[in-house]
Amino acid sequence: MSDKVIDEIELPADETRVLMTDPPQSETVELEALVLDDELWDQLIELTGGAAAPCYQCGVCTATCPWGTVREEPLSVRTMMRQAQLGLFDGNEDLWLCTACKQCEVYCPRGVPIADVFRALRQLAWERQQVLEGLPNVLWSVYWNNNPLFQPPSQRTAWADNGQLHDFDPAEHEFLLYVGCTASYDRRAQNVARSVVKLLNASGVKYGTLGEGEPCCGEAVLSMGHSPYFEELAAKATSIFQEQKVKKMVVISPHCYDVFQNHYGELKDTVEIYHYTQLLAELVESGRLELGASPELKATFHDPCLLGRGNNEYEAPRKVIGAIPSIELVEMEHTGIDSLCCGGGGGRMWMETEAGERFSDLRVQEAVDIGAEVVVTACPSCIACLEDSAKAQGLKDLRVLDVAELAVLGQDGALVEAAND
Repeated sequence: MSDKVIDEIELPADETRVLMTDPPQSETVELEALVLDDELWDQLIELTGGAAAPCYQCGVCTATCPWGTVREEPLSVRTMMRQAQLGLFDGNEDLWLCTACKQCEVYCPRGVPIADVFRALRQLAWERQQVLEGLPNVLWSVYWNNNPLFQPPSQRTAWADNGQLHDFDPAEHEFLLYVGCTASYDRRAQNVARSVVKLLNASGVKYGTLGEGEPCCGEAVLSMGHSPYFEELAAKATSIFQEQKVKKMVVISPHCYDVFQNHYGELKDTVEIYHYTQLLAELVESGRLELGASPELKATFHDPCLLGRGNNEYEAPRKVIGAIPSIELVEMEHTGIDSLCCGGGGGRMWMETEAGERFSDLRVQEAVDIGAEVVVTACPSCIACLEDSAKAQGLKDLRVLDVAELAVLGQDGALVEAAND
């Protein structure tokens, strides 16, 4: 039988006559082979601690990543995880998009610590000198200035009123107040630090600070993936805390809180660590702190990723807000475990995010949609991102405040000092 069919076929009048000719020859397709580097594979397994191994490529991580809300082409977290499993590394710039918001982790059916895997891949990028331009300067600032904000160490306590702070003395003070780099140097965040101090003073809590000797916690270095340098910073800070005989510490930024709780080895076994909203919630519940009435406001709370998903703390900030008379608290569409990231985590505060790709733009719009007059949060990075978006979108009637700022908003008469037994 011939391979060629050319006979005419009788067809209905309304159909086109079809002639079959030689079947098309199959085209040759060249496939590029991926060569696995055993040495690199071993290195990735060591850097990630094998954390990527349980991933079975379901794609939930990619589907839940907030980059999919602002980009036509979302960040393919699944692809990055597969590369980590196979020992492939191409220095893709997408590696630096991760904000460590942990949205992917809370829904991962295998419990893979995806943010840790991304940090490990970033470490490999440092070793291969494939990091984004400008990031090495941040690390040099930490080295020379003891902070990533390029500010002089001598100005670390310039935010405080004269005589407002006292040097930590373990015999006199129950808590070490760890202010952190951002609240010490960023002008907007400095007001958060002043508000926290006012609240602690009003409650009668005995606390002190390390002043200009306060060490950088190293969270910026860790989030950028330079683990060796972070380990040096963590060891130095731990040594200082031990020398000062710190037993209880209250911190302002969730980034500092997370790094002390989860990345400082055994520190949390010897030091009781509080985010300031946790301490304020305890003080309010015990009657040591009573909050006076502020102006009547409809407020909504934005959960910082590292306080909420990172450390499962959702209630403490809301308890403090709920203790302020005349504040109506309403929730946004995405709240709690599903809270939308502001975009400032994972070192993104030191990287450029193009207009139109900022998660905080969507977040402030969610607040507007429910009629909120103020977005309240408990993180200096969140404040910066949310305020920038509110200004960029011309939302003049929407304010962004920290929980501590809201608590002292009434100024005169806003705080009522409770009796301390």
